[in-house]
Amino acid sequence: MEHQQAGEGWPAALRDPSGRRAAKPRRTGRTMVIDKGLGLRAFEDMLAAAADYIDIVKFGFGTSCLYPPELLRRKTAAAAAAGVLTMPGGTLLEAAAARGLADAFFASAAAFGFTAIEVSDGTIEMNRDLRSALIVKALDAGFTVVTEFGKKRAGFRPDAEELAKTVEIDTALGAEFVTIEARESGKNAGIFDENGSFRAEDAEAIVRAVPCGLLMWEAPLKTQQAKLLQLLGPDLNIGNVAPEDALALEALRRGLRSDTFAFGAGAAAGVGQGADRLRRDAP
Repeated sequence: MEHQQAGEGWPAALRDPSGRRAAKPRRTGRTMVIDKGLGLRAFEDMLAAAADYIDIVKFGFGTSCLYPPELLRRKTAAAAAAGVLTMPGGTLLEAAAARGLADAFFASAAAFGFTAIEVSDGTIEMNRDLRSALIVKALDAGFTVVTEFGKKRAGFRPDAEELAKTVEIDTALGAEFVTIEARESGKNAGIFDENGSFRAEDAEAIVRAVPCGLLMWEAPLKTQQAKLLQLLGPDLNIGNVAPEDALALEALRRGLRSDTFAFGAGAAAGVGQGADRLRRDAP
């Protein structure tokens, strides 16, 4: 439930001109923030300012192993108290799987207070059987599970048919959604070119093949976030958001920024009609 103090004193219609933002826990319109090394005070400040608008915090790549253990526990505990899921980066599970340490990884993640797990194969080659086994192991251990599709190599472009098959299997096993890889830079990976601009044909193929509610789009740059929301509506799941951008993204979702002002001007029904708009509107 949204904290009562969030926006207190402002008219409800002004706090959310779109009139459609759901309170947590949400099934759509989820925001995943990437934490690449915040200290405890900065982490707590982020939660104090924006916990209502953050659904998941990912401790990027292998950073979870590098914190002082008590500091890591205090961060995950603070997030849990604020109703925010936490998960280690998928690369850390890949490192564990490559070394036969998956069981030890899940035990450590639970002991440190993580509440979610990301299963990915962005760096290593992982067959379907292993991917499925890791999803099931994580679920059996009590974690919320999300998965990721794509490689971290420069120039990776997602194949819509392969993505659709992956989404079908992963979600049938119990994954909440599948994230489309774009790295923390948002450049030269996924649906973004080397300048961070849309590859419209890739995005079009994806939204035709996969229900958007089953996807999370990594989009760390404001221009990318605005474009996705303009084209496909405010209820997209968006990931790899910088901690300092969580409130700004929420403003985009609600129609409280110029880029998406139409969301709150009675035009929301005409915004985000899907794949047929992608090629026409993309730069």
